[in-house]
Amino acid sequence: MNLSYDIIVVGGGHAGCEAAMAAANLGSKVLLLSMDMLGFARMSCNPAVGGIAKGQIVREIDALGGYMGLVTDQSTLQFRMLNKSKGPAMWSPRAQCDKIQFSLNWRIVIEKHCNIDIYADIVTSFLFENSKICGVCTNTGAIFKSRAVILSAGTFLGGKLFIGKHSFEGGRIGESSSYGLTEQLKSLGISTDRMKTGTPPRIDFSSVDISELPLQEGDIDPSRFSFLDIESSVQKSRRQLPCYILHTNEEVHDILRSGFDESPLFTGLIHGRGPRYCPSIEDKLRVFPDNNAHQLFLEPEGLNTTEYYLQGFSSSLPLNIQIDALHKIHGLENVKVFRPAYAVEYDYFDPTQLKPTLESKAVDNLFLAGQVNGTTGYEEAAAQGLIAGINAHLSISDREPFVLTRSDSYIGVLIDDLITKGVDEPYRMFTSRAEYRVLLRQDNADQRLTELSFNIGLASQERFDLMSSKYEDISKLVAYSDNKKVKKEDVNPYLESINSSPVNESKRISELVSRPDVSLCSVISIVSRETFSDEVVESAEISIKYKGYIEREYRMVQKMKSLEKLIIPDGFDFNKVSGLTIESRQKLQKYNPKTIAQASRISGVSPADISVLLVYFGR
Repeated sequence: MNLSYDIIVVGGGHAGCEAAMAAANLGSKVLLLSMDMLGFARMSCNPAVGGIAKGQIVREIDALGGYMGLVTDQSTLQFRMLNKSKGPAMWSPRAQCDKIQFSLNWRIVIEKHCNIDIYADIVTSFLFENSKICGVCTNTGAIFKSRAVILSAGTFLGGKLFIGKHSFEGGRIGESSSYGLTEQLKSLGISTDRMKTGTPPRIDFSSVDISELPLQEGDIDPSRFSFLDIESSVQKSRRQLPCYILHTNEEVHDILRSGFDESPLFTGLIHGRGPRYCPSIEDKLRVFPDNNAHQLFLEPEGLNTTEYYLQGFSSSLPLNIQIDALHKIHGLENVKVFRPAYAVEYDYFDPTQLKPTLESKAVDNLFLAGQVNGTTGYEEAAAQGLIAGINAHLSISDREPFVLTRSDSYIGVLIDDLITKGVDEPYRMFTSRAEYRVLLRQDNADQRLTELSFNIGLASQERFDLMSSKYEDISKLVAYSDNKKVKKEDVNPYLESINSSPVNESKRISELVSRPDVSLCSVISIVSRETFSDEVVESAEISIKYKGYIEREYRMVQKMKSLEKLIIPDGFDFNKVSGLTIESRQKLQKYNPKTIAQASRISGVSPADISVLLVYFGR
C-alpha cells in the first residue's frame, strides 16, 4: 500500500467526491477515506439534485469541470426546469434521481481515476509537523501522510440521531459517528458548535393508494445539467417517473401535536439549530398553527424499487406518532414504513475562520468543505468540495489560489457569505442571496466559469471548445437579430396568432423579440431556414429580451469591483480608526476582511462605516 499522498480527503460525501476528483484531475495523488465504499455521495435525504438556486450551483460545478451534473444526468428519473413562468434569472433545473445508481455512478468515476486511491476506514486524528497538517490516523491504526488534508465529514462528527425519546450515535441511520477530530481542532483554537437536520420517513409505494393523488410529471422535453454533449438517462429512454402530491389535514395535525411532549426538539434534547427553510413537520405546526394543511410530495428513490421519499414530513417524533399520523393522510391509509423519520445533530466549525480558498486560518494546509462549514444541501457541499480540492492542489504546488467572486457565480456568493457573515443556522442557497442574479443564470454558467477553470488546467479542452463554439453561435444570432428586418406582412400573422399587436412597418428581429410574448425561434423561422440549437436560441433570446437589465447589473459589478481592489492590510487594527461604530469595529476586528468590498458585506458594518474606511485609506 502507498501510505503517502499529496492530498487526503476525509469523507466520501458530495463534498469529498468533488474534492478528490478536482485535485486528482489537476495532478495530485489523492487518498479518499470513507466509511462506506457503497455510499459515495449518498443521498441521505431527498433523492433529487438541483432546485431553486441549487440548480444554478450544479451547472456551475459542471462548467468548472466538476462531476455532479454528469453523475446526476446519468441517474435521472425525472427532470423539471422550475420557475419557467418567471424571468430567466429564476429558472432552476431539478432532477429526481435513482439514489443507488447515483452513488454507483460516482464510485465508477472515482475508481477509474489513476490518481485516486480509496480506503474504507474512520479517521480518528490528524497528524502535524511544525504546526502544519501532514496526515491522518485511522480507527484501524493506519497512518497516512500527506501535504494537505480536506475535511468533508458531513454530519458524522459527533453525530447523534433522535426518534422521540430514543437517541443513539450515528451520522446517518445504520452508520457510525466519528469522534476525535472535533476535539483536536477545538484544541487548536477552531470554534465549533452543533447543528441539526432531519429526514422524512421512507415508505413502501406498493402500499400507497395513488388513485386520487395528483401527479407531478417531468418536462415534456427534458433538459439536463451538463454542458457536455452527453444525453441524460431520461433523454435516452424518454421515460420519466412521476411524483405525487399529498396534503396533511387537521386529524394528522392533532396526532402529531399529541407527541410534542416527546419531541426532542421541544424537550431540549436537541441543542443544535435546524434549517429554517426545510423545517420538520412539528416545526411547521408550531410556526404556522393556523394552517389546516401542509403540502407533501411522494418522490421515487429508484427505478427498480418501491421505496419512496415523503418530502415535507421530516420529523423526530416518536415512531408510533409518525405511523398513526401517516395513516390519516389521504392515500396513505394502509401505508407501510421502510424507515422512520429522524433528526441528526452534529458538529460544525465556524466558517469565518476560513480563507476564501476554504483553507483554515488556524491550520496550514487543512481545508474544510460541506456540512462541517455549517451548510445544508448536496449542491452547496459539492461546490465547496470542488473549490477546496482545487485550492488544496494549488497550495501544495505553490500556485496562486482560485477564488470565485460574488459576480462570478453562486459558488462565489456561497463562500463569501460563509467566510464573511458566518452561520447561526444551516446555510441554504437562494437566488435572493445573489445581488447579480440576472448575470448568474443557469444557462450561462459555462460562459462565466469554463475559461477560468480551463486556465488553471481543470476544465478540459473539449469543454472549452464546446463553450467557445456555443457563444460564437449566440453572438452571431444576436447580431443577426439586431440587423435583420422582418416585413410586416410576414410577421403580422404570427403576432396576431399570439394576440400581440401587429406592426405597421418592417421591424428588426430584436425589436420584435423584446416583446415578452414573442419567441425568437418563431420569428427566425419566418425569415430564415438556418437552424440553431435550442440552447443557443434560448440564450440569445435572453440576451435580447433582458439586455437592459443585464447591462445595468454589469455596471453594478464594475462599481463593486473598484471596492474589491481596495485591499486592507493583513492583520490591520481597526481599533485605531476613529469614526467607526463600536459594533463595526468589533466585527471588523473579528472577521479581518481582506478588502473594502468584503468589509461592506459584514453584518453590523454600515455604509457610513465604509465611508470612514475609504477616507482612512485615502480613497
